[in-house]
Amino acid sequence: MKIAMIAGTALAFSQAASAEEADLEKGAKVFKKCQACHTLEEGASNKIGPNLYGMFSRGVAAKEDFRYSDAMTEKAGEIGSWNEENLAEYLENPRKYVPGTNMAFAGLRKESDRTNLIAYLKQETGAAE
Repeated sequence: MKIAMIAGTALAFSQAASAEEADLEKGAKVFKKCQACHTLEEGASNKIGPNLYGMFSRGVAAKEDFRYSDAMTEKAGEIGSWNEENLAEYLENPRKYVPGTNMAFAGLRKESDRTNLIAYLKQETGAAE
């Protein structure tokens, strides 16, 4: 928890409230919702969903050994590659962002959950700077 002084008043705010300050431990907890369908480790097998290692450095729907839905393959041309902004929008409501996707997950409504998860994914999939 961080404390900010504004007009002489101490205001507490969560570290996860800011995109610049994600909480990796909380991101790991959020990923538990994803791990039934996805793996993160380099060389790990796909599950119901693709292995996510390298997801930020390859194109969307470009993992060669995974069959994506037609909807995701079509959307990939529009998106190009995953970044923090488009992934956050997708994770909020996958079916709205990619109508016709095979991903059954309803999404993450809390912005802090999306922020923390994306930071965790960047660290665990080889994209951390």
